[in-house]
Formats: sequence, structure tokens, C-alpha cells
Amino acid sequence: MAENHPLIEARQQEVIADFAVFDDWMDKYEHLIELGKDIPTIDEARKTDSHLIKGCQSRVWLAADSAADGNVHFTADSDAIITKGLVGLMVQVLSDAPARAIAEADLHFLDAIGLHQHLSPTRSNGLASMVQQMRLYAAALAARQA
Repeated sequence: MAENHPLIEARQQEVIADFAVFDDWMDKYEHLIELGKDIPTIDEARKTDSHLIKGCQSRVWLAADSAADGNVHFTADSDAIITKGLVGLMVQVLSDAPARAIAEADLHFLDAIGLHQHLSPTRSNGLASMVQQMRLYAAALAARQA
């Protein structure tokens, strides 16, 4: 993969630093839950099947909108607190970045903070589905901009 866009890379480094403060995974989960409380919440009218992420055990809705500057703005929500934190984390890193940069981003922070090792298989699959859907939205928006 190509080098990350500076904005996405800076956000990943910020997340890595935020999670490095916690020694215990219970504290990291608490931090994740807090992140979920701060995400730009999807409009209730958009909580439809077309915005539901397939492959998540919990219900997760994600919407992407193209801004005038060509960046992609994500809004999301979930009916489960940890999952809402996970989608919040992804929105924090990828939202309001250029579409192509999102589609091609190397999301190394997920391994750096230990998420893959500490999530249950169903949550890991859900996270992969979120990432895939965000990349698909961004790729579609990038194609429209080309």
C-alpha cells in the first residue's frame, strides 16, 4: 500500500498514543466506550437496512457523505457500546479525509493498539466489516470525483 495521507497518519499516531496510556485492557475497553459516546451520530432517518453493516453481530449503521472539498464525512451508530466505540474509533481516524486516501489507507493502528489480539472473533469480524464498508464508500466517492 502507498504511504498514508498525512491527516490519517496523524490521527492513527494520536490513537496509538491515547491507548498507550492504559496498561490494562479493561481500561482500554472503557476508553473505547467513551469514544463511542463522542461520534457524529447518524441521523435517525438513515438508520435503515441500506446503512446497516453486514457482518456485524451488533447492529451498526454507517453513512458517508461527500463534502464540497472532496473529503468523506462519516456518521455512525450502534446498539452495542463496545461496537459503537469501535465504529467511533474508525470514524475518528477516517472521517473528513480525502476519499482516495481512505480507500487506500494502511490502518496499522489497529495492530499497534492490540485490538486484533483482544477482540472476540465476532467483534473482529465486525470491525473488518466496518473497515471494508468505509473503504467501499470512499472508493465509490473517489470514482465519482475522478
